[in-house]
Amino acid sequence: MSSHHIIRDKQEPALIIANGEACSLDLVEQLLEWSPTVVVLDGALERVISLGIKVDVWLGDFDHAQAADYNDYPLKKVHTPDQNLTDLEKAFEYLLEEGYPAANVVWASGKRMDHTLNNFHSLVRYGRKLKIVFFDDYSTSYLLPPTFEKWYPAGTPLSLMPYGEAFQVKSSGLVYDLNHPELRLGTQTSSSNEAREDGIVKISYESGALILMECHD
Repeated sequence: MSSHHIIRDKQEPALIIANGEACSLDLVEQLLEWSPTVVVLDGALERVISLGIKVDVWLGDFDHAQAADYNDYPLKKVHTPDQNLTDLEKAFEYLLEEGYPAANVVWASGKRMDHTLNNFHSLVRYGRKLKIVFFDDYSTSYLLPPTFEKWYPAGTPLSLMPYGEAFQVKSSGLVYDLNHPELRLGTQTSSSNEAREDGIVKISYESGALILMECHD
């Protein structure tokens, strides 16, 4: 799996492969076209190698496999035993230390629900430091900046999910435009909204955390 694009190390997003439900190989290959560095979390290594994906960094506490089993495999092993961080958070910390500006993440959802929810917690926790995007076969998710604009085709499903709460949420270009003092998880969200027409959708909020999910089921 090689890229014909000109990509530069630490100027393009790294690709993190977590240990949740696998997405389609087509999606992984599309992301690999733009990712000079592939970071695989501890428990996913065997699955990733079986797909023929070249791994650059294997990271975690190595409680799923013996690191010595891969002594002959050309990858960088980063042992991160700190139990106060999840393996995904350790990967974000590693990329920040290495100077990467962004990370695309696959296999971060599905399987155990507690892991999925924790991964979204990590997305919010690190989303102001790194540009992080979660990809799976049904949606693309990321933490919104305070002001956001993007062109969408009419009818594109878009969900706005507060992580905890988001204040003074406003939008234009959606079928159900927002002008809410507060969105709060467990009380009010904006799930299954959509772009009203071909054009720019604008979203803003003053504080809190707001995740945009571009859905394509």
